[in-house]
Amino acid sequence: MAWKIKNGVVSLGGTKMYYAAFGSGKKNLIIFPGISDGLTTMKGKALFLAHTYSVFFDEYRVFLFSRKEKMPRGYSIRDMAGDQAHAMEKLGIKKASFLGISQGGMIAEYVAIDHPGLVEKLVLAVTVPAANKLIRRNLKVWADLAKAGRHRELMIDIAEKSFSDRFLKTHRKYYPLFGLIGKPKNYRRLFINIAATYHFDAGDMVGRISCPTLVIGGKLDKTVGVEGSYDLHEKIRDSRLYIYPDFGHSLYMEAKDFYKRVKAFLMMP
Repeated sequence: MAWKIKNGVVSLGGTKMYYAAFGSGKKNLIIFPGISDGLTTMKGKALFLAHTYSVFFDEYRVFLFSRKEKMPRGYSIRDMAGDQAHAMEKLGIKKASFLGISQGGMIAEYVAIDHPGLVEKLVLAVTVPAANKLIRRNLKVWADLAKAGRHRELMIDIAEKSFSDRFLKTHRKYYPLFGLIGKPKNYRRLFINIAATYHFDAGDMVGRISCPTLVIGGKLDKTVGVEGSYDLHEKIRDSRLYIYPDFGHSLYMEAKDFYKRVKAFLMMP
């Protein structure tokens, strides 16, 4: 199978938007990662990430997009969605299915709201229609740790609130390494992503989403909670809902059937 792996970049508004692309299918699938994109972009990561999405490669050309490299202060989730639509235009992508994870789901919501003609199908995973108290409490903790330069504690707190207890029991032994790897030169992009998420509220608009939509949540989600998944399902007409009973926020990494479940929905007539 020819995976056609590519590290790409789009010039956008005086800065760059990096992406990784893989697969040889005729349809397009665009994936938005979560807030961790504020720590590191997709630059140069295509080969490293490709295997995760290989289930799609025969039917889809997969694009994994970062937010743009230089984000202005006050940059909102809706602004991110607008820039994504612009990037698609520059790449000649006229229509795609979207998978948005966590903050990436928020961006995907606004793409479907503001640019419905671009969206074939939509999958919203571990995300919400509007920032809630749990999200804002977590964001404040992470912002405070980043401001203090306490990177190891930041990454440990994110892990503890993302993964299942079963996963953490076997992976906490790696915590001493957290302060040694992955620390950005500065946290500016993370702070802008945090602010955008803190003020996110599309609750009165998600009902406009008209494309086929699958909402996926985790019952044990300690990052955004599971209530937002039910709320999205209720507000988006004819949407489908699946809740993983034994996983939390990082279910897309832990649930072995996650991408197969997403693909099954996308391939439905």
